[in-house]
Amino acid sequence: MPKYMKLILREDVEKLGSAGDIVEVKPGYGRNYLIPQEKAVMATDGALRQRELMKEKAERRAELTVEAAQEMAERLETTSVTIPVPVGEDEKIHGTVTTQDIADALAERDIEIDRKKITIDQDISTLGEYTATINLISEFKPQIKVWVVKK
Repeated sequence: MPKYMKLILREDVEKLGSAGDIVEVKPGYGRNYLIPQEKAVMATDGALRQRELMKEKAERRAELTVEAAQEMAERLETTSVTIPVPVGEDEKIHGTVTTQDIADALAERDIEIDRKKITIDQDISTLGEYTATINLISEFKPQIKVWVVKK
């Protein structure tokens, strides 16, 4: 009986490897856990060829994603949004302007950004000009101007 078996991981497995990695594990661990849980497949010739094809597709998708992120970053760098808010005494606004408010203002301009990807540099509690950062992907983090004005 072989000491180890070769498998291709279908998903990340803690302390073993990432999806797509070829790993050697003890036969019992592979047969009784990884393969039945569909976390891995046997590293046969056909599976290895399929892995290469999937890797190439993933690289092409990543290139397209980077291109799209770069285009979006360039578009956002030249974008500013105006958010009208009700104010009280001393030009103080009621509540604060949130990332959701900024996401909604961008959506009105046909720019769909998830509010979780927006970071506001400081609390927005008065009228004025502020900066928000949009986290598209690791290297693209454009900043937009946020104008908070009286309603």
